[in-house]
Amino acid sequence: MAIIAQLSDIHLAAGRDGSVDDGSGPVRALRAAVSSLLSLPARPDAVVLTGDLADAGLPAEYARLRALLSPLPMPVFPLAGNHDVADDLRAVFDDQPAVAASGDRPGAALQYAVDVAGVRLVCCDTSVQGRAAGFMDDDRLAWLDAALAAAPAVPTIVATHHPPYPIGIRFIDDMRFQNSEAFVKIVSSYPQVVRVMSGHVHRGSAGSLGGVVCTTCPSTYRQLFLDLTQPGHAAVTGEPAGFAVHLVTTEPPVTATTHFVPTGSYRPLMDVE
Repeated sequence: MAIIAQLSDIHLAAGRDGSVDDGSGPVRALRAAVSSLLSLPARPDAVVLTGDLADAGLPAEYARLRALLSPLPMPVFPLAGNHDVADDLRAVFDDQPAVAASGDRPGAALQYAVDVAGVRLVCCDTSVQGRAAGFMDDDRLAWLDAALAAAPAVPTIVATHHPPYPIGIRFIDDMRFQNSEAFVKIVSSYPQVVRVMSGHVHRGSAGSLGGVVCTTCPSTYRQLFLDLTQPGHAAVTGEPAGFAVHLVTTEPPVTATTHFVPTGSYRPLMDVE
């Protein structure tokens, strides 16, 4: 069984002096998330960062991100979100061969595939510089198709920043994955895909498109207010920060399970068996 943790929407922000304040909310929240992840009884095999890792896409923000993640002993795989700059993000994770190899030219999409404990992780780039909404052009979609065709017998998770399904929160759906139909058409044609994991939403959710279960991850920092009215109230709340943990079995019957974990130190209160 593979265990893959997901951290998302970290939003590390540099101040006017160009540095990231160690006492800032996003920094303290990420430290807490890393501590919570390391306290899990079963340590994940890898960690996926599903975008909006920096707030302004500055090199100093990514350098601080990497430093704050340094206590994690397992591989860490980043994706770009609409707040990110793929080239600068790739540069601080270039010790991962697959990440480094994705940068064959300036401005190249941050897309790559890796194997994690018998599960294939296919990381897509839905970010478009200067735009909040997501989009995958024909080249990115063709890459996804080829990546899935390359290992049809291996249980696969596809990761994106923008989720390919509507959330119901107007503020987020206005920044949706604009050509998600093309994405779903490809993904749903490969039965080895057991999950699509995404960020962007700043809260946990689950949906389904084309028979594929899709989930979004809580933010390690702030959660979005759940207002399903129209036009709704776009705001963040004081709900607990968190992350997701995905379990994928690698022997038939292959199953995928997702847990949403609140950040904090939660110990057993009493035995129940």
